Amino acid sequence: MLTGKHAVVTGSTSGIGLAIARELAANGADVVINGFGDAAAIEKERAGLEHDFKVKAYYINADLSKAADTREFINKAVKALGSIDILVNNAGIQHTDLIEDFPVERWDAIIGLNLSAVFHGTAAALPYMKKQGWGRIINIASAHGLVGSANKSAYVAAKHGVVGLTKVTALENAGNGVTCNAICPGWVRTPLVEKQIQALAKSKGIEAEVAAKELLTEKQPSLQFVTPKQLGGAAVFLASDAAEQMTGTTMSLDGGWTAR
Repeated sequence: MLTGKHAVVTGSTSGIGLAIARELAANGADVVINGFGDAAAIEKERAGLEHDFKVKAYYINADLSKAADTREFINKAVKALGSIDILVNNAGIQHTDLIEDFPVERWDAIIGLNLSAVFHGTAAALPYMKKQGWGRIINIASAHGLVGSANKSAYVAAKHGVVGLTKVTALENAGNGVTCNAICPGWVRTPLVEKQIQALAKSKGIEAEVAAKELLTEKQPSLQFVTPKQLGGAAVFLASDAAEQMTGTTMSLDGGWTAR
């Protein structure tokens, strides 16, 4: 489906990002993965992409909290791949606190990585995509890009910003072969969510699985976690010909969270 295409996925050395990179590679796309972690573990994942799917896979690290580094990362990725057809803006961090107690440095860090990096990556990729007349920008937002939750001011603000940026990107590029859409996951059992589960379990003196069920019960009517592989499948669809006229939209994979 995506043979001959070149994809860049940020924050993709583990979790959702890696699952998306694997699904894109499984459908024939060469990929660049990005993120922090143990060097040996990252190389194992990179080599696994090439071995499992017979595509080219590269690892390029960058500090995406910095504008210049983010834009240079895209340029390096293009040099490695030869072009950029698909950009998945996935990298993100989280912190929870009351607004009045929210550390300023944590606010700045979350806005910087979860929102500003999406802007800078998109800005760097668009000239390449527009020149070739084809591109797919896929922003990993969140259910929190559509609704709010207490104690998550920076994350909710950033993800709402990503949804807005998605719409502007789509409008500015409508009809030129470049689309931009956002995927809005609900609860996915990533390391970020696992920390919230463990914190809830500790605060209430309950087992982790009981805490996980409590989180799901509060927000996600399906009472099931969204899987990273399902999110990868959504990204493949948005990169496909079937989604050619789908732009500026939000695709919710949230077990009914935002249907309430």
